[in-house]
Amino acid sequence: MIDSHAHLHMDEFNEDRSDVVQRAKEAGLTALITIGTSVADSDRALETAMRYDFVYASVGVHPHEVKDMEPSTADSLRGLARREKVVAIGEIGLDFYYLHSPKELQFHHFADQLDLAVELDLPVIIHDRDAHRETMEFLAYRKGRLRGVLHCFSGDVEMAAKCVDLGFYISIAGPVTYKKSEPLQKVAAEIPLEAMLVETDAPYLAPQPWRGKRNEPAYVVETARRVAELRGVSLAKLEEATEQNTRRLFGL
Repeated sequence: MIDSHAHLHMDEFNEDRSDVVQRAKEAGLTALITIGTSVADSDRALETAMRYDFVYASVGVHPHEVKDMEPSTADSLRGLARREKVVAIGEIGLDFYYLHSPKELQFHHFADQLDLAVELDLPVIIHDRDAHRETMEFLAYRKGRLRGVLHCFSGDVEMAAKCVDLGFYISIAGPVTYKKSEPLQKVAAEIPLEAMLVETDAPYLAPQPWRGKRNEPAYVVETARRVAELRGVSLAKLEEATEQNTRRLFGL
């Protein structure tokens, strides 16, 4: 299977990154995508992807970071996005929970990065926190021109269905294993299997057995196991389907 969203290049893995990669392979992972959140961070993601044969990268500016974007940032992203092993624009989107960047800046740079993905024919990796309505408006406006995934999905079944109708995938992360995650569990149980990815968001959001500790790509198997239980299918079927979906979306 594939961890469709991790941050393997972050400092939390500096002491044992190669061991983390080895554990991921031993857990059965065939690929993982390490996700950029700024130009500098995207550059680190790409460097990490080039070091490991089964690691790919995405490049983008997270809504927390768009307050620091400069006129040259778009050209920098465009250059990075054309590099080998870069498979998506992301993580980009809207975050109204923390509001580390003003809403108007988030809107402006989200639109620009979506349009960059259209220009380069790359999928997008969407961050959406407490901004469901606005996120859906941006995606609906580009229906038919854009493909991608809503990472660490936090909406309801109705929103998930609308995302699938727009041609987007839904990515399920570790919180699906938490006891008080009934809405997410309902999404995981009901969305079409052909529209589902799984992820860790490592080093964040470790699934229940490791909750509160550093997450790592190998733990995506525990998330997949819980989703398989919710759907009443075998883990093998869930793993095979999500791997195929991830490869199809990102062209792996």
